[in-house]
Amino acid sequence: MASGINELIDQLDTLIKDAWSLPLSTEKCILDRNNALALLEEIKTQLPAEVTEAKRLISGKAEFIRQTREEVEQMRQEAGDECRRMVEKENVVQEARKRAREIITAAEGKANDLREASNNYADDLLRRTEEGIVQSLTAIRQSRSSFRDASGRGE
Repeated sequence: MASGINELIDQLDTLIKDAWSLPLSTEKCILDRNNALALLEEIKTQLPAEVTEAKRLISGKAEFIRQTREEVEQMRQEAGDECRRMVEKENVVQEARKRAREIITAAEGKANDLREASNNYADDLLRRTEEGIVQSLTAIRQSRSSFRDASGRGE
């Protein structure tokens, strides 16, 4: 016979729809009793198996939903943990950047101080050198003048 409960019900439905109506009645019909009883018996036989399968599927669905909820909760918790780690990491990165800016600012300040000190030192050194050269030039001019005066060549 048929394999599925729906197919058996369809066959019973077709059997009743195709049955001959009794004269002067639309409510009553003549159908093959043995065929109708055989279909009903097959339905009764398969119905417990179908109900058992449906219960198993419903139970499986409930278990699947439970497992899925557990997995979702686990994923949510892992995402929260990862988010906290990222925030902590971001805080560390922000602190490192702040510290780096402080170090750079201090280094730039020291560099400016060193540059100013170097410029002052170089300027002082050049000033003293210039003074020494001016003194030397003055001494040379005096010596030259004395030399010319002594030799009688005054210019």
